[in-house]
Amino acid sequence: MRVLHLLKTAVGASWALRQTTELVKLGAEVHLALPDGPMVAKYQQAGVIVHLFDPALNLPKPWQNINKIKALRALVAQIQPDIIHSHFVASTLLMRLALRASPIPRIFHVPGPLHLEHWLFRHIEIGLATQQDYWLASCLWTKARYLRSGITERRVGLAYYGVNEEDFVFQRAPTLDLKQQLSLPSNSFIIGMVAYFYAPKPYLGQTRGLKGHEDLIDAIAIVKQQYPQVRCIFVGGPWGNAQAYFSKVKEYAQRVAGEHCIFLGLRHDVPLLYPQFDLAVHPSHSENVGGAVESMYAQVATLTSNVGGFPDLVIDGETGYMVNAKSPQQLAAKIIQAINQPEERQKLVTQARQKVAQVMNVQHNAKQVFDFYQHVQEIEKGKYA
Repeated sequence: MRVLHLLKTAVGASWALRQTTELVKLGAEVHLALPDGPMVAKYQQAGVIVHLFDPALNLPKPWQNINKIKALRALVAQIQPDIIHSHFVASTLLMRLALRASPIPRIFHVPGPLHLEHWLFRHIEIGLATQQDYWLASCLWTKARYLRSGITERRVGLAYYGVNEEDFVFQRAPTLDLKQQLSLPSNSFIIGMVAYFYAPKPYLGQTRGLKGHEDLIDAIAIVKQQYPQVRCIFVGGPWGNAQAYFSKVKEYAQRVAGEHCIFLGLRHDVPLLYPQFDLAVHPSHSENVGGAVESMYAQVATLTSNVGGFPDLVIDGETGYMVNAKSPQQLAAKIIQAINQPEERQKLVTQARQKVAQVMNVQHNAKQVFDFYQHVQEIEKGKYA
């Protein structure tokens, strides 16, 4: 089986490297179109055949898409794949525009639910699909959303973007003690939030950042009244051009929570930081499985919002804590529960470790993808039988 993957970046997106590596091991001939970048050599080392080409639709400069469409058609004619597998909305739109007349089946592996949460973007994406198009959801919410939109069940599969357990090596470093480094009281209850700062997008109706930083700040302002030993450490810097938003959030935190919120900025030692957190919080407004995978593997009690793929991993009272999105009051109540019940917190950590290892197993997830390829091929054969 020959498969062409379309990826718009060669920086990060290590989940794509893990998936294509396992697909090669399963016997697929994997081709990958992506821009040049630091990840290219890693794909080649994994046995993936790389083609340097940016397969993403260029929305700011639409006139450039004519040449992109021609280039993608030429690449497909050269490779002659059995299936084309796209990983982002921008690459999926280019794929559908360029290959509408092609008989080759195409799969959109949906990395997150954000575009599906907005009527216009959801209808544009689905509206450009033909009978040659299929979908692979990477969380249960996404699959259910496509089914509610009228896509037949046989055209929608489920395959998480799995991880390797060995990718997560968390350990306490004797040279790094956050309480000592930050001059915190020895009895501090440390909450950690690890996420970039994404500025609100007014055209999506956003008034606060996508990751929910302000909601957590508001929750800390509530918690500190009862538990002055609480400290919330924010790890991460501004994404893209969000420096002004980043500064605004820090100013807001200082105003409503004072010394109880601490910003470390972008750090490259996150595996050393996680073991020092008593609770990890992911209060996102939209998410796939997000940072919950990392904190659960780090064996840190995890609190998330009830959005996207979080419920696939976090079951309130079993594998973690969960609240409604955009609810500082509920966040504060769960944080107080975590502070008050250390034995329950440890029980959740143990069960969370088992859950994440089961759901996010990269070998199993790659087999889900490979099986869906075969499922698609069977459907396509039936069309011409």
